[in-house]
Formats: sequence, C-alpha cells, structure tokens
Amino acid sequence: MVRTETPSVLSGPRFLGPALDDLGVRRGADGIATLRVWSGTADAMDLVVFDDTDLDWATAVLPMADVGDGVWSVTSELLRPGARYAIRVNGPHGPGNTFNPTTLLVEPYSRGLVSGGYEDWRSVVVDGGFDWGDARKPRIPLDRTVIYEGHVKGLTKRHPDVPPALHGTYAGLAHPAMIEHLQTLGVTSVELLPVHAFATEPRLLQLGLTNYWGYNSLNFFTPHGAYATAESRREGPEAILREFKGMVKLLHEAGLEVILDVVYNHTAEEGIGGPRTSFRGIDNRNYYRQTEDGTYIDVTGCGNAVNTSTDAAARLVLDSLRYWAQEVQVDGFRFDLAATLGRDDTHAFTPQHPLLQAILHDPQLADVKMIAEPWDVGMGGWQTGNFGAGWSEWNDRYRDRVRNFWLSDVDYARRADTAPVGVGGFATRLAGSSNTFSVERGPLASVNFVTAHDGFTLRDLVSYDVKHNIGNGEHNRDGADTNRSFNHGAEGKTDDEGVLAIRRKAMRNLLGTLLLSAGVPMLTAGDEFARTQRGNNNAYCHDSALTWLSWQHEPWQEDLFAHVRELIRLRQANPALRPTRFARSGESTPSASVMAWYDERGETMSEDRWTNPAHRTLQYVATSTPEFEDPNTVLLMVHGDERPIDVTLPLLDGVARYVPVWSSADERPTAQEDASSPGDTVSLVGTSMRLFVAE
Repeated sequence: MVRTETPSVLSGPRFLGPALDDLGVRRGADGIATLRVWSGTADAMDLVVFDDTDLDWATAVLPMADVGDGVWSVTSELLRPGARYAIRVNGPHGPGNTFNPTTLLVEPYSRGLVSGGYEDWRSVVVDGGFDWGDARKPRIPLDRTVIYEGHVKGLTKRHPDVPPALHGTYAGLAHPAMIEHLQTLGVTSVELLPVHAFATEPRLLQLGLTNYWGYNSLNFFTPHGAYATAESRREGPEAILREFKGMVKLLHEAGLEVILDVVYNHTAEEGIGGPRTSFRGIDNRNYYRQTEDGTYIDVTGCGNAVNTSTDAAARLVLDSLRYWAQEVQVDGFRFDLAATLGRDDTHAFTPQHPLLQAILHDPQLADVKMIAEPWDVGMGGWQTGNFGAGWSEWNDRYRDRVRNFWLSDVDYARRADTAPVGVGGFATRLAGSSNTFSVERGPLASVNFVTAHDGFTLRDLVSYDVKHNIGNGEHNRDGADTNRSFNHGAEGKTDDEGVLAIRRKAMRNLLGTLLLSAGVPMLTAGDEFARTQRGNNNAYCHDSALTWLSWQHEPWQEDLFAHVRELIRLRQANPALRPTRFARSGESTPSASVMAWYDERGETMSEDRWTNPAHRTLQYVATSTPEFEDPNTVLLMVHGDERPIDVTLPLLDGVARYVPVWSSADERPTAQEDASSPGDTVSLVGTSMRLFVAE
C-alpha cells in the first residue's frame, strides 16, 4: 500500500502547539524522565507515585506545572522503569466538566498498567527496549492479502500442541504449532480482536459474565495484560510488552502480518455515572462528544463517543497508531466503528476529516494497512464506500448479498419455487463491488467477508434460522435479528445426513465465493473447521469453550480445511482472481482483470438473464493483465438453484481447453476430471460452483 508522504495535517499549526509533542513519560539524555499530560480545562494537576508492591501506598505527590497549550509537566527521578503512578486533576465546575481532585486517573499515554480493581488502575513506566534482530515487516501486497480474524485467547486456549503454560497467550499465538497451522492454511495476515488494555462492564460482572471480545478500551498504548503468560504477568508490564513484541517478531519471521482491531471510538468509562478511570477525570469536555449542557452524544451505543473533532483526542489516536506501527511493528489496523472517528464538530461524518486524512498521509504510517469498519450507530452512520482512496473497508453489502444468494434466496425458492432476485447483484459483489467503490479506489478497497467475530459462525449460518442468545443474559434481545441464514430443514444439531450434506456444500459455496472474489478476503478463525457457537450470534460475553477454538475435528471438518487451503492456493496462483484495478471489457489495464459474463448456454448474459429470478446460473470469465506476472484466464461457474443443470462452456478467442481445478460439489478437494473444450457441456449439481483455468 503506497501513500504520498505529505506532512501530517495533525503536525501543523492547526493541531495543537509545539508543547504537545512527546506527551506521556519521556526520558531525557540525563536519564531523568518527564511526564507531560494535556488537559484544556484543568487548573491543577498532580503526579502521584506509588510503592512498587502496594497500589494504595503513595510514596510521593508532586505538583505538575502548567507549561502552556494545555500541557502539564513534571520531571522526577521517581519516574524510573517499573514505577507505578497516577495523576489527579482538578478544574472548574460547569456543564461537561467532571473533575474530582481525589480520583486517581490513568495517564492516557501509559505504556503499562496494573490493576487493583475495576476502577483502581495505576500507570507503569515502561522502558520498551527490545531486540528485533533481523525480523522485518512482511509487507504483503494488498492483492495477495488473505486476512484471518481471530481472538488471542480463543485461538490457542484449547490447542493440544501448544504447551499449557502458553494457552490463550501472545506467546501461544507465536508457538510453532500455531504458526504451522496459519502457514498450512495459507493466510497472510492475522487480524487480532482488541489487544489494547480493556475492562469488563459492571453489568456483565453482575451477571457473572465477561467482556471477551475486548471492545471496551482503558488505554490506547498498553497491551492487555491478561493475554500474557503467567510468568510475564508476574514480572509486570515490561515483560508483557516484551512478550507481545516477541509474538510480532516470530510471526514476522514466519512471513505473517499482524493487524490490530483498534477501538478508538469509545472507552470503558461508559456514560455519565460510569467508571471514572482516565479521560472523564482529565478533560471530559474535550475528550467526549456532548451537548452544551454536558449530555453525551453517543454514536457508538457504548455510552460515550471519543470526540476526534478536538485536537487532543485526534492527536492521541494518531500517536497511538504511530506507537504500535513503529515501536511494536504491527502491520495494519482495523478501525472499529470508524465512522465515529470521521465525525466533525457538528457530529457529521466527512471523509475529509483531519484525523482520517492524517492517518493516510502520516509518514510514520506509510505502508500500513488501514481498514475501516465504515459505520456507527449515529445519524448518517452507515458510510460503506465513502472513506476515500487509501482506505479498505469492511463490505457489509458483500456479506449480505453473498448470504442471500446461497442461503436466504434458496430458502425462499423452496417455498415459492423461484428465488426473489436474479444473479446480477451477486455477480457485482463477485467482481469487486464496483457499484460501491470508485474506479480510483478499485476492488482492493473492499474487504470481503461472509462471517466475522460478530454474528453467526459459518457453520451456524447454515444451521440456524434464528439466533439463540439466551446465555447472554438479555432474554435473547441482543444480537442481530436479520442474519440471512438458512438451517436447511432442521434447526441446529441434527443427525439427518441429507441435511448435513447440503449444509457442508453450502459452506463450501460460501467459502468458494469469498476466496475467489475480487477484493481482500477475510476468513474468521475456526470457519476453516466449521466451528460452532450453538447458534449464539453475539458471543461477546463468553470466555469459555463456546468461543475458544476446538482443535479436535471430525473427518468432514478436515475435508473442509483442505478446501479452504486449496482455495487460497488457487487464489494466489491465479492473478485473474485478485485484480488491483477495475477494467471494462476489452480494455488492457495493468493489474486489472477483463471480465466477461455468460449464461448456462455459453452465450453472453442478456438483460433478462441478469434480472430474472428464474435464471440463477452464471459463467464468470476473468482474464488478467498483470504488470509482473504471466497473464491467465479463469472461468468460474456459479449455479444458485437446487435443481441440477447442464452448462455449455463458452467459446473464447485463444482458449483451447478448460482445466477443472475445484468444485464445491466434492466433499474433499480431489483431482478433477480431464479438461473440456469450449462448447462442451458440463453438469452441475444443485447450488454449486466450479472453477476452471483456461489454456
């Protein structure tokens, strides 16, 4: 990913004075550290230093000086590595201000944290030294990127080949057994659910549940301590950070990228009356969106929304990104509820927001993958396709159309004999969603997904018509009601082999579509083995075997894994499947794929064939014009009707034969039959796909 290296808009005079450089604890040439904290409305601030072993025993209270531009500063030899500290802030009363000079607060730029309870946190000075050796960022080109979204703990908590001491940890994720799995599968980039330090909401604690996913940040610079090994936790935050960096190093040495799911849109302080741990006590008025009378404007659904229209909040986010990309060497970021970050001082979204532009153009973030979840829950919050060049976006339109085509449309057709819509919308998604992303941005702006951490797993998507979230303690009211799923005749677990067989084929169709579509595919961890959450489509509060990956698999699950591995291999081997640009039929644009569309008779698709729900069969031909690879042509057959059909292979100039390389009808990927000639007839079973390479 290449961006123009222009100065960051957040580094100019528009954003914060020069005194705001180097916030947090910084060690000078003489070895003595200075702490600098910003608050635009405070009138007093103290540094409180604690005993190394007793979080309640303050050994020193040092007043901080107002040095201008809202920055408060103190220099002290007590701020040595390992020192535990907090800040206390006082200021004027008034709408939006919530100062309490007795509250001990987390310093926003803390590199380490220790906890004495839900609202009882201490910042820790961290040196951060680490030997990266020869490890380098893999810098996987976006067209070759295959994202694997997973949870640090859930990935290895039950892995039999990972030592028990490493189960559910950063070190466990970097264990050779886990790396071997990722490399064998063929994914290139591991996207981790939130690893910034986070806390569980009091409501969940009262129910005996936990915030498992981690979308409840305490601090934007500190790795979550609970994911470190017991040994690292005993040593403290320095060792926790070292273990995290060690994970990144080992994954890089294996050629794998690390992408972080980052939550800058809200914090664990919730709504007014919630915990007061950091921003609320430092400068509530400037850090959170609110009306003139101090009422929170919550566009996240989590109680508060970070106000990135203010200089300090925007700068904090940018500095956090720089830290993780430079000091911790991560390769990319997926921004949770990214529309919130792009809301201006009127609370409206704009792709020209200074923070969004700074993220794209900051030299320290060059070549870092930037992925937006392009929505939030506020007015005008759905912004898929609107983030502009340089961003990739989660494509919910892709998810919905692919699910509809293979699941809810088929369910409808069983009851009405014909599906509700034709194949046209599905074809557009297959070819890179050009109706959502501009020619300038191209197909790689689309992060394609069929499932994610939020929602049904792949197996549950083909096994349940409705959600089953009773265990979440919200009377089944939480989680999406519209899932576009289809149980294929039985709700949940069944012994009916006919139902199970068609479910397996449906999963292969969904995976085949995902991994053969133009764009950047994202696979949810466990879907390669058909993991189930027993119909729970919002398992955010379950830290248990329900959400941890099982590594004990039946033969059919191993067969599914073999399909996913083969599909990724075919994607990488055929550049026609992964164009970087859009091209119109007949053009020869470098790194684009010229696409042609045929019906089941081998004839060019007519308008009626595109739109008539009775016609659910499509032949998609893509011919690459790559800059650095040999051209190739692929033919993908798609049949979205449960009745079998005979399909005539199209006559194409320069094509002598079609070599079959994959079929969703096969329980396990097998050697295909002999090649066919243009004009030959090929039989397809109901609801299936076949891929050919043209020669």
